[in-house]
Amino acid sequence: MAKALFGHVGSAPDRRMLDEVTQLRAKVRALEFEITRLRAENDRLAAAAAESDQLIRLAEPALA
Repeated sequence: MAKALFGHVGSAPDRRMLDEVTQLRAKVRALEFEITRLRAENDRLAAAAAESDQLIRLAEPALA
């Protein structure tokens, strides 16, 4: 059994596995970029909503 484990650990990486790892890393980078983009968009929208909320509060009171 030790020889089997040593052979498994000591063997060169499978090309298919390396390709899959490369693809997965690319997907992770794309998703991280998307997260960054969405966070920036969320921050922009939150700032716009806060500004809009402030404008509504500044409205003059109705005359009695």
